[in-house]
Amino acid sequence: MKRYFSNEAFAVMHIRNFRLFMAYRFLMTAAILMQAVIVGWQLYDITKDPLSLGMIGLTEVVPQVCIALFAGHFIDIWDRKRIIFRTSFLLLLGSGILLTASTHPENVHFLSGTAPIFVTIFLVGLVRGILMPAHNALLGQLVPRELLTGASTWGSTIWQIAAVTGPALGGLVYGFFGVIPAYSLVFVFFLISVLMVFFIKSPGKVVHAPNRDDRIFASIGEGIRYVFKNQVLLGAFSLDMFAVLFGGAVAMLPVFASDILKVGPEGLGILRACPAIGALVMSVILTFYPPVKNSGKQMLYSVAGFGVSMIVFALSRNFYLSAACLLLSGSFDFVSVVIRSSILQLFTANEMKGRVSAVNSIFVGSSNELGAFESGTAASLMGLVPSVIFGGVMTLIVVGLATGTASKLRKLSLRDWSV
Repeated sequence: MKRYFSNEAFAVMHIRNFRLFMAYRFLMTAAILMQAVIVGWQLYDITKDPLSLGMIGLTEVVPQVCIALFAGHFIDIWDRKRIIFRTSFLLLLGSGILLTASTHPENVHFLSGTAPIFVTIFLVGLVRGILMPAHNALLGQLVPRELLTGASTWGSTIWQIAAVTGPALGGLVYGFFGVIPAYSLVFVFFLISVLMVFFIKSPGKVVHAPNRDDRIFASIGEGIRYVFKNQVLLGAFSLDMFAVLFGGAVAMLPVFASDILKVGPEGLGILRACPAIGALVMSVILTFYPPVKNSGKQMLYSVAGFGVSMIVFALSRNFYLSAACLLLSGSFDFVSVVIRSSILQLFTANEMKGRVSAVNSIFVGSSNELGAFESGTAASLMGLVPSVIFGGVMTLIVVGLATGTASKLRKLSLRDWSV
C-alpha cells in the first residue's frame, strides 16, 4: 500500500497542466511571501510598533473574508482557470504600487510611508479570498480522483519550497541591496507567474454546476451546509483554524529578529524560511510514507507538536534554538496541511469545491491574518513572549477539545477514501 501511494505521488507529475499549475503556484507563493518579509521589516522599521504588524493581518483578512463566499459561488459556475489568470493581475498591481512608492524614500514617514503598504495588503487579501478557493477547485479538475492524494502532497511540497525561497530571498535582497531591488524581484516573480497560468489549458466549467447567477445566496448557503454537515470536513477545518489563530508567531518575527535575537533583516529572512525548510524535509518523508493510515490521529499529534514548538520558541534567546523550533513547527504543520488538503479533495464533490474551498479559506486561510492581528494585539497587551506562550497553550487546548468531540476525524484513515 505504501508503494502504491508513492507511485501515485510521482505519476501526477506526468500531467502537463498540473506541472504548469505547480510552476505558477511556486512563483506566486514565493512572491507573496517575499513581499510579506519586506513589508513586515519596512513597516516595523517605520513604526517600531508590534501592533502595526498585527494591523497587516487585519487589513488582509477583512477583504478576504468578505469576498470568499461570493467567490466560491462563481468559481463553481465560471471557468476556474480564467478566474485565476485575471485575478492574479491584482497582485502584480499591488507589487507595482510598492515598487513605485519605494523609489521616493524621502516620503517615508508614518502617514504617507505606510499608506502604500496597507493599500497593497488590502489588495492581497482581496485576491487571496478568490485565489485560495479557485486553486483548490481547479486542482480537482486538472487531476483524476485516484491521483488527488499525490497531487495534494506535491501542492503542499511546492508551497513549502516557495515558502523557503520567498522569505530567504526577500530578507537577503533587502538586507544586502535595499528595498527597491527587493520589490523589483517580487514584481518579476508575479509577472512570470501570470505567464505560467496563461499556458494552462482550461478544463472549462464544471458540467453539473449551477448556471444561474441569481441563486448566489442559496448557492453559498448550500456550500456552508455541506461543510457543517460533514464532521470530518468541519473538524479538520476547525482544528487548523484555531491552531493557526492562536499558535502562529510568524507575524511577530520582525520583533523577535530586531529586539530579542538581534539578527537584522537577513536573520529575519532565515527565520521566516525555517518553518518551510522543516516542512520541505517532511514533504520528502511523506512522499514515500504518506499519512494515509490513522490520518486523523496523525493530524491531532502534529498540531499538538506545533503548539509545543511555539512555546519553546517564545522562551528561546538563542538564534539557533529559535530556528530549530521554527523548523519543527513547519514539519508538524506540513503533516496537518497535507491531511486537510486531502480531506478537502476527497470529501467534496467536484461541483462543490469552489464553495467548500471558500468556506475552508475563511476557516483556515483567514486564520493566518486574524492570528497576526491576535498576535499583535496580545503582544501589545501581554508582552511579546507571554503572548506567544499563551498562543501555544491555547493550541494544545484546542487539540484536546478536538480529540474529544470529533470522533470521525480522530478515527479517519485516508487510505479508505482514496480508491
